Amino acid sequence: MDMDALRRSIADRLSAGLKTEVWPRAGTSEEVNAIVNRLQVEAGEDLDKKLVIGGFTDHTIDAEGMPQPCETCMYYKVHARFCDLPELMLPVEPEWSCRLWRI
Repeated sequence: MDMDALRRSIADRLSAGLKTEVWPRAGTSEEVNAIVNRLQVEAGEDLDKKLVIGGFTDHTIDAEGMPQPCETCMYYKVHARFCDLPELMLPVEPEWSCRLWRI
């Protein structure tokens, strides 16, 4: 599947109401490591599990007064519209969000 088709598939799943673990956000290194570990152990290559555990939304989440869109995350590759976090490696839209967002 090409990246645009995969991005559309993800958008369809999110807009159809896939329940993801949006909260709690990963605010500390320990929380990030716990979520990354779950992605490694539980998700593997399972797209739905990646989206659920990663807490993906098809809109920006505002956490503690700070918007957390993919486009401002350190893992976001602007020109590819891609999340480069090794445990995710997914095409995303700039306004989407996940709970592993980092400045």
